[in-house]
Amino acid sequence: MISSPSRHCTVELQALPERIGQVRRIVSAQLRHWHLEQLIESAVLGVSELLTNVHLHAEPDKRCTVDLEWALDRLTVSVRDRDARELAAPTLDPLGTHGRGLALIAALSQSWGVRGMADGGGKTVWFTLPAAQTTPRPTRRPARQAAVPLGPPSTGPASDRPTAAATLGAYPRPPLERHPAEAASR
Repeated sequence: MISSPSRHCTVELQALPERIGQVRRIVSAQLRHWHLEQLIESAVLGVSELLTNVHLHAEPDKRCTVDLEWALDRLTVSVRDRDARELAAPTLDPLGTHGRGLALIAALSQSWGVRGMADGGGKTVWFTLPAAQTTPRPTRRPARQAAVPLGPPSTGPASDRPTAAATLGAYPRPPLERHPAEAASR
């Protein structure tokens, strides 16, 4: 079996606001060193979202580890915390300012998922970016479906009426996939 060499970088930190900015700079510098400039924007945005989740939600503390691994023409970014609780599915408030981080991860990545640690001592949230990626983009957009009118009937054309999906701004959640390291071992 022929395997390509992998590159790996690990950063341990407390997920505090001032440290999150430092990690963004470290991720950017590491990807430039690996000549993966085309992945910097998506990787930095994704790691910022995951570290913010640790800062806002993780217990008993905010200690975590960020791993970058470049192998098989794909970058895997992982954030491991010590909180054993499962991720809660967010309730999207169309006017809210929180609860969109994992939807953003799903939109900018090729795949993503969550792994619980075998010893119950935390979890890892990860996402992958393909080598050919040039800009962050949604992986899929909801198909246009027949409009579902909201509110009283309108006298204008149907295309002028908002649909339930447009009003909520919701994208379907993609199925979680296996972490690339787990998939390779099977």
